[in-house]
Amino acid sequence: MASATASIPSHTIVSRDRKATQIGAVRHVNLVSSISQSTSTRRLTVGPLHAVEPGKRAEAVVAPTAVSNGAVIQVEKSVEEVAAGPVDYEKLAAQLENASPLEIMDKALKMFGNDIAIAFSGAEDVALIEYAKLTGRPFRVFSLDTGRLNPETYQFFDQVEKRYNIQIEYMFPDAGEVQALVRQKGLFSFYEDGHQECCRIRKVRPLRRALSGLRAWITGQRKDQSPGTRAHIPIVQVDPSFEGISGGAGSLIKWNPVANVEGKDIWNFLRTMDVPVNSLHSQGYVSIGCEPCTRPVLPGQHEREGRWWWEDAKAKECGLHKGNISQEEKAGVNGNGSASTVNGTPDIFETKNIVNLSRVGIENLLRLEQRAESWIVVLYAPWCQFCQGMEASYVELAEKLSGSGVKVAKFRADEDDQRQFATEELQLGTFPTILLFPKRASRPIKYPSEKRDVDSLLAFINALR
Repeated sequence: MASATASIPSHTIVSRDRKATQIGAVRHVNLVSSISQSTSTRRLTVGPLHAVEPGKRAEAVVAPTAVSNGAVIQVEKSVEEVAAGPVDYEKLAAQLENASPLEIMDKALKMFGNDIAIAFSGAEDVALIEYAKLTGRPFRVFSLDTGRLNPETYQFFDQVEKRYNIQIEYMFPDAGEVQALVRQKGLFSFYEDGHQECCRIRKVRPLRRALSGLRAWITGQRKDQSPGTRAHIPIVQVDPSFEGISGGAGSLIKWNPVANVEGKDIWNFLRTMDVPVNSLHSQGYVSIGCEPCTRPVLPGQHEREGRWWWEDAKAKECGLHKGNISQEEKAGVNGNGSASTVNGTPDIFETKNIVNLSRVGIENLLRLEQRAESWIVVLYAPWCQFCQGMEASYVELAEKLSGSGVKVAKFRADEDDQRQFATEELQLGTFPTILLFPKRASRPIKYPSEKRDVDSLLAFINALR
């Protein structure tokens, strides 16, 4: 493990301009040469300075150069790491099950360098930043500013930046989407129809943008935080819901260094290290989110009882960690607590903008040679983690295409007779399979990529519609 007082070796670097990718932004940096600097004085937020082709990342022994306090440092990978090939993350999680949060944090930062960042909510997850500082390695921090946080949380962000000499990389929701939601439903629609829509706009989509520039992220999830959704989270996992910089399933790794730590031990650590905390905690707040959806809890109440208290207690996730919810839990709860199942299995892609095609419906669509509109259809299985992972993107795609002359639909193809039909007639190979039925073409066109983000799907549709 790297020492918190170890010095950084000197590196000679040819001075030239390169682009430095940050979370959600691009900036230009001039490199300097022959730099040696102590970790005790260096700035601890960094951003990668040059892009490497995804397929070539594992071939390079030296990871992208990083900027730290105006200086340039090299984040090196060991020859053993490079030669090891693909990582078995289930095996790695088992190996780290009894490791300390500091050991896990050090492992994560060592493996991913500038391509990993800490997700900071402004609560007790400040412990993650303290652990990262103690490793002596450079690290990045980002946060989601929903526009509805408590004033105390914004003040806490400022404290943290000054304490650790870092710049938090803030992500914001799309102003047009927020405006449309508020104008259509008002400022507090989540009290009536559930928090999922608001969270999707203010949190999930900004998070997806942030993660699309990373290979891994670090969260403060703990097993004791939520009674129904976090009891089995692993130390490290392939993210089941989001995609990373290379795109496609398996392109993002999720680290949970404090998964096995109890809340009381987190607080003991914060007090011992004299770490600043959000002043809302002293007012009875334990779990902290947006102001309208967070309230203090009474002694003896579970911390998640202060979040979305008007909804089902077992499904209190905003969508950032949707992959935590098991199939059994999804079968009983959908968004605001209403049941939504198909033959006992929870369905996905549920929105008014997505047409649910029956067998007869998709057969008719397949038979037509001249269609009134183009159709984009996903062949899916609700239990498939990759289908679940693209759900938010597909729902957003449906919203964007509403009224555009392109219909967005889904066809469940996992049951025996449906799967055989889809395999023989609809080019189904694996789930999910996405088909475009152009307006003036007899046969559907199969989407060829594993990149299932909104922009990639729109480019495919616009090129062929």
